[in-house]
Amino acid sequence: MPEPLTVPSALTAQVERLIPSARLGRLGRLRRGLEKEGLRVDATGHIAQTPHPHALGSKLTHPHITTDYSESLLEYITPVYSQPGEALCFLSDLHTFTYHHLQNEWIWPGSMPSRLSGNDSVPIADYGSSNVGTMKHVYRKGLDMRYGRIMQAIAGVHYNVSLPDDMWHALRELEKATNIPFNDYRSTRYFGMIRHFRRHSWLLLYLFGASPAIDKSFLPQGKVPEKLQSLSDDTYFAPYATTLRMSDLGYQNKVQSQLKICFNSLSNYVNTLRHAISSPWPDYEKMGVNVDGEWRQLNANILQIENEYYSDIRPKRVAKHNETPSQALEARGVEYIEVRCLDLNPFDPLGVTEDQMRFVDTFLMWCLLSDSPWISDEECDRLDDNRRWVVERGRDPELTLINHGETTSVREWGEQIFAEMGEVARLLDAVEEGSPHADALANIEPRLADPSLTPSAQVLERLKANGGSLSDLMLSLAKEQAEQLKAEPMQRSREALLAQLIETSHQQQHDIEAADKETFEEFLQVYFTKARESRAMSALPSEVRQ
Repeated sequence: MPEPLTVPSALTAQVERLIPSARLGRLGRLRRGLEKEGLRVDATGHIAQTPHPHALGSKLTHPHITTDYSESLLEYITPVYSQPGEALCFLSDLHTFTYHHLQNEWIWPGSMPSRLSGNDSVPIADYGSSNVGTMKHVYRKGLDMRYGRIMQAIAGVHYNVSLPDDMWHALRELEKATNIPFNDYRSTRYFGMIRHFRRHSWLLLYLFGASPAIDKSFLPQGKVPEKLQSLSDDTYFAPYATTLRMSDLGYQNKVQSQLKICFNSLSNYVNTLRHAISSPWPDYEKMGVNVDGEWRQLNANILQIENEYYSDIRPKRVAKHNETPSQALEARGVEYIEVRCLDLNPFDPLGVTEDQMRFVDTFLMWCLLSDSPWISDEECDRLDDNRRWVVERGRDPELTLINHGETTSVREWGEQIFAEMGEVARLLDAVEEGSPHADALANIEPRLADPSLTPSAQVLERLKANGGSLSDLMLSLAKEQAEQLKAEPMQRSREALLAQLIETSHQQQHDIEAADKETFEEFLQVYFTKARESRAMSALPSEVRQ
């Protein structure tokens, strides 16, 4: 009989000290918002070549319906809610509203792209003639020059989470850290959460990865990586893969890998990004920036702008007008966390479920309440290895990971994490009716013992049972989900809001374009001059500036 799993006494003690305040309603609730991407496709499963529908509003200014990289890559953005169900309800209405305005097109339910016809079949999003719209378009042209468009057609779910101020105040008092300014304390703790997340994000990839296969049109002609096998005439797969989206086939970049951002401090993070957007890269210089009057990229630096840096998690702060993301973080600290490693769940019309949201909430709180020392360069490389192994063969029963220098199986390590998360679920459920966080853990934990229950395994099972074509399967799911979503009743007030935002957003874009008085080159010069400025480092205490 296996020995019972132990939970660190420090974690249990923190939970026990916080639960009485939670039950009295003194800690507040987590706040979360969703950003969900999805390609528009035609009746044959090919990426749509039509412009973003005018009837959905301006993709430059609409607060909830826009595009990501491509004109065809829809992005939905919900408001911030304290209940996961409310965010999902809003997301559902965005899908339903969109389907009222799509003509013979569907929203692709998978993370890996639909059928493509080469690089140019992925249309770059056009945001109009304003300087800010032109900057967004040229930035995307630069991504094409550097990485190609096909990689940019990948979709996912970004999950934004913040802790209420009341909870931060309670933690600060428990740790006797009231002498540290509030924003500095919160930022330091958020970075500790991020480090623990990076040490254990492989678990999210295993549990929720849903992209073990790709359409052959995603690959350069004739270049099939050794890790892939043929499943059908148009589909390749990796037998034990969880999320090829997060593999070297997806959001990866060798130039960025040299940055070595391990999230040890706010200053390290900000200064590394500032260095990257200020440092030329020879290969990008050869491509040219403005050639014969044509803007090819915003600049020839390691990163054109900060958003080009890809990570599975980001510290965020809403920026003010004329403020870069890093300047906002420097000036006022971390406000919330953006989790970026979640595949779309192709079997759910919204791509994400409430159980998954409750699980990620619990996982993040566990990361926050657990001990999280700084990450050395050596450990940083080892964490990358663990993630890569889970991405490429996470369901392999022979796979072992490295945990504090020791080898362990996905199941053994995962069960230990679940045991510790159970304590955190008690805390989060103290403000809920019932036990939704504990229930989410119970519903998801069987995937550790039985890999066939994971979304990646279920995708492969459906593929093998239905002819092996990924695009045929995803198109079938897209059409089924479209009928389901179109039949869903919308909240009347929300339908009225979204209808009004069509006209309002187009007018806002027109006003922005009419207000521009400087040339695009002048606009960029001002932007990057400000981006290189350090706003508030001298105001931070030395322990935060390290």
